[in-house]
Amino acid sequence: MLAVREKWSARFALPINFMSATKEIIERLEKLKEAIEKYRYEYHVLDKSSISPEALDSLKRELVEIEIKNPELVTPDSPTQRVAGAPLPEFEKVAHKVPQWSFNDAFTEEDIRNFDERVRKRLNLESEKKFNLEYVCELKIDGLKIVLEYEKGILVRAATRGDGKVGENVTQNIRTIESVPLKLRRPAALIVEGEVWLAKSQFQKLNAKQKKQGEPEFANPRNIAAGSIRQLDPKITAARQLDVFVYDLASSGEPLPPTQFEELKYLEELGFKVNKHRQLCRNIEEVIGFWREWQKRASKEDYLIDGVVVKINERKLQEALGYTGKAPRWGIAFKFPAEQVTTVVEDIIFQVGRTGVITPVASLRPVSVAGSVVSRATLHNEDEIKRLDVRIGDTVILQKAGDVIPDIVQVVKELRTEKSHSFLWPKKIIECGGNGKIERIKGESAWRCVDKNSFIIQKRRFYHFVSKHCFDIEALGPKKIDLLLAHGLISSYADIFSLKRGDVLVLPRFAEKSADNLLEAIEQAKKVSLPKFLAALSIPQVGEETAIDLANHFKNFEKIAAGSFEQLEKINGVGPIVAKSIVDWFKDKENKKLVSNLLKQVTIEKFVPEVSAGGPLVGKTFVLTGTLKSLDRETAKQKIRERGGAVSETVSKKTSFVVVGDDPGSKAARAAALGVPQLSESEFLKLIG
Repeated sequence: MLAVREKWSARFALPINFMSATKEIIERLEKLKEAIEKYRYEYHVLDKSSISPEALDSLKRELVEIEIKNPELVTPDSPTQRVAGAPLPEFEKVAHKVPQWSFNDAFTEEDIRNFDERVRKRLNLESEKKFNLEYVCELKIDGLKIVLEYEKGILVRAATRGDGKVGENVTQNIRTIESVPLKLRRPAALIVEGEVWLAKSQFQKLNAKQKKQGEPEFANPRNIAAGSIRQLDPKITAARQLDVFVYDLASSGEPLPPTQFEELKYLEELGFKVNKHRQLCRNIEEVIGFWREWQKRASKEDYLIDGVVVKINERKLQEALGYTGKAPRWGIAFKFPAEQVTTVVEDIIFQVGRTGVITPVASLRPVSVAGSVVSRATLHNEDEIKRLDVRIGDTVILQKAGDVIPDIVQVVKELRTEKSHSFLWPKKIIECGGNGKIERIKGESAWRCVDKNSFIIQKRRFYHFVSKHCFDIEALGPKKIDLLLAHGLISSYADIFSLKRGDVLVLPRFAEKSADNLLEAIEQAKKVSLPKFLAALSIPQVGEETAIDLANHFKNFEKIAAGSFEQLEKINGVGPIVAKSIVDWFKDKENKKLVSNLLKQVTIEKFVPEVSAGGPLVGKTFVLTGTLKSLDRETAKQKIRERGGAVSETVSKKTSFVVVGDDPGSKAARAAALGVPQLSESEFLKLIG
């Protein structure tokens, strides 16, 4: 520890006794600085993204928190003390006539209210709470910043931001963008700032072209925009069809507008393309309202939006507030909740599912992602742990899109410590009951409990049985199932439907009304559709979609139960593995007894096939993977079936199309391997009309 302190003291002329941070904190800080600088250089200079901007923000926030708690560790080389990366050497360097600042970030409502308080304090308004301090909210476009200079109304220079003082001359490429005026509507001398971006629809077209030519696909629209601006051949830039929003007047030979809102109108009058989605807010609560609204609306625009830029409206107040060493005090970037963040894996635990499948789960240092605090993420299976090379103590990138379960997508190996070691899969799992034996069947990726009737597996099966896609008994959640099991009131599915009022009233926290509500919900569930009945039985390999396929083919339960391997195998969406699983399940004496007892309590409704005989998708089978932005998974399935198509859970040679949304899983890779056509979201929407 002393050696580390002496190294820091010698390097930055700090007194040893002033160093109060532990060795671990100093080492973590050093690793964070190195990693952030590496990723910042790749992102801003090389147009390469090893990790997402959201994940980089998360690392930066951790570094800022360490430096706030340990101010003695703040050094001139810290990434928190810089504006941006250095310019590329291939282009002519241009010194900016106006310094290019970057905004500080706010991530939460508390952050933005603190910003408002800081502004009021500096303007001596903290005692005047009723004073309406006006803000202008503008969308924060995720692209590449550009600085445009005009003389006598003619475009003479365009430069990238670079390090804030020196950028790159990219005038010949900017001239190819039609939304950039080559001549203003009057001969003004000015410098403006804007954002170069690529439309999401154009991004899909470019990737389709890349795929057709056998070339690697682009990572995201932001990278293409940045890379296109730095092409030495302007013909390549022109072919990309980029766009620009101008949002700031840095200097002008004409009188400056008195407010930010009027400035945006002034820019439009000169002929610049200004984003139309902006709002003048009378107070910080209206700012928060605008931010909340655009979290919901952002995905519907044809360009990437990662937050809202908030600026004091009056120019006089902006000038009074001034700047810090790297950012204006009068504005802030109010970012949307991150869909990617970094956190630390504190442990790897195991969950046993209703079919005995063992799923590894990462126990995480709690972190906020996409608006909610997350402390766990699935690792899927042993192969995924090996692929990621994730270890206890690793810093990882966590991703969450919409309501999808958080997923670890990458390990930040630059932050790995010497103590870490590869994770070893256990030989036994206590939750599997008996001797805890587990097995991995050849050809499968999952490990399973050898004992298929352990208590934990039984419990999971009950949870599944009453879930929405099965018997849908909303009043009977996991906690109530646990109570019924613990008191010996249920041991089979049929027991649920024979519960009496007196049985339920003896349970803790059950009054007469809650008991009656539960029994009423159970009574209503006694009539069930054929697909839901099948899905509820927890037959291995038979999920919601396979249950629908079976129902559509056989029309009634008795035929399904008596179906031969040959009959089942031929059904589209079933195949030999699923067919064998179904046949084996219905042959088992205990399962026959389970079904017989259950059918004494419930009624399977007459099945009417969902498939429309004359639909445009008749004979077509779809598999969905990833997150669709314009409609949820259930709605997409419904639209396919309404048009005569079928939905499957697994990709096979019989699959007609795989619909690929954001962050697709292994199904997309399997489709590529089998040569199954893949549809983007826009192509899918066009297909279903």
